[in-house]
Amino acid sequence: MNYKKIILLSLMLGFGICVSQAQKTMNLQQAIETGIKNNIDVLQSGLLTDKSEILWKQSRMQMLPNLNGNINQGINYGKSIDPFTNTFINQNVSFGSYGASSNLLLFNGLSLQNQIKANKLGYEASQMELQQAKDNLTINIILAYLQVLSSKDILKQAQEQVNVTINQVNRLALLNDTGAISPSNYYDVKGQLASEQVTISNSKANLETAKLNLTQLLNIPYDKNLEAEPLPDELIDANSMTGPDEIYQTALKQFAQVKAAELRTQSAEKNVRSIRGSLYPTLSFGANINTNYSSVAAANQFIGSTIKPSSDYVDINGTHYPVYQQSNNYTVQKLNFNKQLNDNLFYTLNIGLTIPLFNASRVRSQVKVAKIDMESSRLREENTKVLLQQAIERAYVNLVSSADKYKLLLDQVNSFEESFRIAEVKFNSGVITSVDYLVAKNNLDQSKSNLIISKYDFILREKILNFYAGKVI
Repeated sequence: MNYKKIILLSLMLGFGICVSQAQKTMNLQQAIETGIKNNIDVLQSGLLTDKSEILWKQSRMQMLPNLNGNINQGINYGKSIDPFTNTFINQNVSFGSYGASSNLLLFNGLSLQNQIKANKLGYEASQMELQQAKDNLTINIILAYLQVLSSKDILKQAQEQVNVTINQVNRLALLNDTGAISPSNYYDVKGQLASEQVTISNSKANLETAKLNLTQLLNIPYDKNLEAEPLPDELIDANSMTGPDEIYQTALKQFAQVKAAELRTQSAEKNVRSIRGSLYPTLSFGANINTNYSSVAAANQFIGSTIKPSSDYVDINGTHYPVYQQSNNYTVQKLNFNKQLNDNLFYTLNIGLTIPLFNASRVRSQVKVAKIDMESSRLREENTKVLLQQAIERAYVNLVSSADKYKLLLDQVNSFEESFRIAEVKFNSGVITSVDYLVAKNNLDQSKSNLIISKYDFILREKILNFYAGKVI
């Protein structure tokens, strides 16, 4: 009973492993999404896009007035001047001054407005460059994915070749044991089997290398159990593809790399205008509010008046009568903090005009450099369009050639299949030697391998053209 449980548990575990391996199958869309999510270059391009967005938003904030506060607090020791009586005192005095200021730029030759436009165009260009990084990675992933499928099909083809040869070796071994055939026929085919087994070993290595390249491109750990899901069968025909001129015109309107180059040129133009604006006068409006405090600040407070004799007198008939006079009495009272802030509060408003007269031609030199950068951006834009047109033309020619090659190889495979069928019948009947048989077999095997390679070469070139045409790949 225990053995039955062990066997049942082993079967369940084996089934679980098979399911787990089946879940590791990846289709092309999943591969592209994984690569874009994990690729370092794409992530870096995304950070540059975020940085460009921050610079653009910051330049917009420059249109707003600034507001700054200031606090200055300190203590004087020893002899100092009373800020209220303007007399010398010899005591410790604590003091403070407080204020706020604001400034608003009214006009600076539209320099700031053009800088905002330049930064916005730069941000849009970085978005297009991020998309271009994703597109380039997508093409590389498709290439690596197709290489896995191609290597897998070639390995399958090699295994089918070996199965045919194994059947032939088993048949010839019986005939050779009975002396019914020439031993050379048996050993020739047996040697062919060893050669094909080496081919299988190489094909397995190529398949694992292709998987490794794909996983590294996706930036995920290598897994020998990873399987690439086959693509749907496609009609290999270049006649259905749009011409290169039409594809080029479509690519000019929506190709991310072209848009990025155009936006960089427009940004450079706005940058020239922004720098040129520094040659004009700058008009600004400012406002300030300030107050201060001192620990020795005091005020005399009236508390009443009294009448008392003075040192003066009046002589009446020889008798001195003192003169009385009224005296006001005050007490010194220190001013509290809040009262001083209110009493000492003052405001200023100002309009400033700065006229650039001479600055060692710094701005003019910057304008010249910015114009050179603008012209350089235009040349890069033009070069991008030229390279794009050349790439599309080259891809289209390669697609047509690949389709023609596939059709020729398909006819070749059909011919060699019939040739091998006849050779196999003759060889089994002893009409031809093993050399003739192996020649026919090798011709068929090689033509089938070439057909597989040609098939995936066409698929790759078709997807590249679809990429230029803006179609979903």
